[in-house]
Amino acid sequence: MLELIKMIVVLTIISLASGGLLAALREGTQERIDNQVLEFVKGPAVRTVFEGAANDPIASRFQLKDGDTLRNFFVAVFDGEVKGLALESSSSKGYKGDIGLIVAIDVKADKLMGVGVTTHNETPGLGAKSKSDPKFAAQFKGMPGSGPVKVTQDGGSINAISGATITSRAVCDAVADALGVYEKLKPQILDKMKDVKK
Repeated sequence: MLELIKMIVVLTIISLASGGLLAALREGTQERIDNQVLEFVKGPAVRTVFEGAANDPIASRFQLKDGDTLRNFFVAVFDGEVKGLALESSSSKGYKGDIGLIVAIDVKADKLMGVGVTTHNETPGLGAKSKSDPKFAAQFKGMPGSGPVKVTQDGGSINAISGATITSRAVCDAVADALGVYEKLKPQILDKMKDVKK
């Protein structure tokens, strides 16, 4: 019996030490992980929707609280004016899982500048085209920032990807979500954008 108690105490101490070490390691590397995600997961989509920007939108970003969520907002300068804003939409449910999306808005014209998929698990050759097909993404450019975003089957103006209507709807839902966040936080966003260097 005494041997069993010793074994339980030793295992408890080892478990606590291991857990503490893993927590410290995660805490120590979290900033680097976040920077890598910004640069290599979200960065390509942000740079694509802000092609031709005079600044680095990844470096020109700020954060705002949206309820319990801390959101990143990326800012782009065009022709000496701070006018592009991109934000990541809350994940929308596609055919095989969540779809992450960057939505860019021209705050001066109140129109969409573009969208870019950051993450997905969609079927290669079908739903995966939401990330790789420039024709699909191009449909969002110039849309009003306040109008409904739907595929044509649902009465909207976005042509769904052939064989991937669920994915196309998920992208539309994610765009609508991002526009809702933008409208809700618009006064704070515009105030923060004033601080971005041209």
